[in-house]
Amino acid sequence: MANYSNLFIDQGSDFNFTVDLTPTVGSIDLTNYTQRGQLRKTYTSTNAVDFTISINNTNKELSGSLTSAQTSALKAGRYVYDIEILSADSPAIVTRVVEGQVDITPRVTVG
Repeated sequence: MANYSNLFIDQGSDFNFTVDLTPTVGSIDLTNYTQRGQLRKTYTSTNAVDFTISINNTNKELSGSLTSAQTSALKAGRYVYDIEILSADSPAIVTRVVEGQVDITPRVTVG
């Protein structure tokens, strides 16, 4: 079962976050795993913003980020997101490791 974590992002700012994967993956070696994650207005929206994601296998941590250009393009409001890891197996074993809601807070200063 995925961790549930709500995120709060300031529109127009770079955004970085870290998630402890230990409760989800335990002691699994994540060396050859890949990862993917998206942010959408609703679960069924066709438009998505991709997170940049990396995994630290030693600490069992996942780091994700969005650039200021990505957050500037988002309208203020509530969104949903999730992040998955994929094993190197064929076919890959997909595990959702974190999910939740995202609140984009509007910006005032633009320039």
